[in-house]
Amino acid sequence: MTVAIRRATAADVDWLVELLNGEETEPYLSGARSRDREAISAEVERSEREPSRFGRVIVEVDGERAGVMGFEERSETHRIARLGGLAIHPDFRGRRAADDAARLLQRYLLDELGYHRLELACYGFNERAIRHAERVGFVREGVQRRAYLRHGEWQDAVQFSLLQEDLR
Repeated sequence: MTVAIRRATAADVDWLVELLNGEETEPYLSGARSRDREAISAEVERSEREPSRFGRVIVEVDGERAGVMGFEERSETHRIARLGGLAIHPDFRGRRAADDAARLLQRYLLDELGYHRLELACYGFNERAIRHAERVGFVREGVQRRAYLRHGEWQDAVQFSLLQEDLR
């Protein structure tokens, strides 16, 4: 299995809309995440326009679209990027494609774009995302209790970070 990442393009927008609104994907994504065609298209355009500050990245497995993830610069001064929006199509789950893709994105952001710190958060109920973050080297920093209202209930947010030196 060969995993690769590439920047999303306009040709990916309809596929992204379907993936992000799928019943096996949507419950685990941020409630603030873009899901309609217009908003996703705007994110893809921004990713192409501001490649070092914002990204929507397609995960490919053996040349086939398998998922998406993203980043956004949180602090230019402190070189911090916030990661999020990881979604793998159900047909590709269980093969650790997300782990390989996450490591590729980490290297890109830390080594090529020069970020110092990567941050991410996931819902406390999302055990799969928590295990994934820990497997790919993120360090759990804490929990924001009842931080987000999602599907009518308050949810904890588990906070993680990864520093350049954590990769060594």
